[in-house]
Amino acid sequence: MRTNSLISFLVSFVLIGFLAGCGGKKVAPVSERIAKVWTIQKAEQGSTTVYTRGAASNAIPGYSAFKLDLSSPPVARYTAFDGNLFVGQYSLSSDTRLVLTNLNPSPSQANGTLEFDISDLNDNSVVLTRTSGDTKTGGTLNKYTLSNP
Repeated sequence: MRTNSLISFLVSFVLIGFLAGCGGKKVAPVSERIAKVWTIQKAEQGSTTVYTRGAASNAIPGYSAFKLDLSSPPVARYTAFDGNLFVGQYSLSSDTRLVLTNLNPSPSQANGTLEFDISDLNDNSVVLTRTSGDTKTGGTLNKYTLSNP
């Protein structure tokens, strides 16, 4: 009887260990995955693609300078397509919303705050879409495909 109990215990132990290991790779929270230096791959103003990295010609070549540095939470360093650098803080109001606040200098008509919807976030890329129109681009809602080199 004692041998059967020991065997049952060992089988249960091995089975539990096996099942615990089958949980798959855990995905890091958005707060950890977003905390990187992001550079532009593609920029869309409204429904028009105005910049693609590596393209022979781009409607707005200045986007090559676009960068979003979130690597030192909560500090945000945002370099816009016109080369202007804005420094402030960032937070996630949800797993799908990035908020830049206290930006200095304040972006045009933004009162120091920019908000983006987050989509398609993985280890090497993210898509950010502004939630309000950008006055520098004629009020368009801009979409940025960013990468982490």
